[in-house]
Amino acid sequence: MEEYTPESQEEKSEQIKRWFQDNLRIIVSIVIVVAIAGGIYSYSNRGKSTVTITDSESAQTTEDQNSIDTSKTGEQQTKDDKASVKVSTASSSQETENSFVETAGKGDSLTTLARQATANYLEKNPDSALTKEHKIYVEDYLRKNITYKGGVRVGTSIEFSKDLVQKAISQSKNLNERQLKNLQKYSARVSNL
Repeated sequence: MEEYTPESQEEKSEQIKRWFQDNLRIIVSIVIVVAIAGGIYSYSNRGKSTVTITDSESAQTTEDQNSIDTSKTGEQQTKDDKASVKVSTASSSQETENSFVETAGKGDSLTTLARQATANYLEKNPDSALTKEHKIYVEDYLRKNITYKGGVRVGTSIEFSKDLVQKAISQSKNLNERQLKNLQKYSARVSNL
C-alpha cells in the first residue's frame, strides 16, 4: 500500500490543474453547446403554456368568469370539470344564430379572424361574383367596423355579426375597377382566399 505523502497530493492537484488547462477549450465548448441547446428548448416550448387552477381557487374563478361579458371583452375562458384551463394555440370558429365567433390561435391577428369569419359566411352563402380582391375588401371592412378594440392574443374571441359580413359583401360589389386593381397587390400576398 501507498503511504500518504503531501508530495503525492500536490502532484495529483498539479496533474488535475494541468489537465484542466489542456482541456479548457473543450470544456468551454461543451458549456456553450449546452447553453445554446437549453435556449432552443426553452424557445420551442414558449407557446405551450397551461394554466392549472386548484379546487380552492375554482370557486373564485367561476365567480370571476360569470362577471365577465365575453361579447364585450372579446376574451373567453372555458373551464372543464377538473377545474383547469388550457390555452389552445389553434384558432377556432363558432357559429351562432346571428354571428360568427372567431377565437384566435397562435399567430392570428384581427385581419386573420375577419378572414375566417368571411370564409365561414361564404361557405354557408356562396357568392361566385366575389373575387379575391372583393374578399380582401370584406375582411378589411370587418376589421375596421367591429366593436372590439385592443390586441389579439391566443384565446381572444371576437364576434362578427352576419349582418356586418353581408353589408361588407354588398359594399365590395360597389368597388370600381381602379379600386379592385389597387386591391390586387394585397390579394396576391394571400394564398388562402
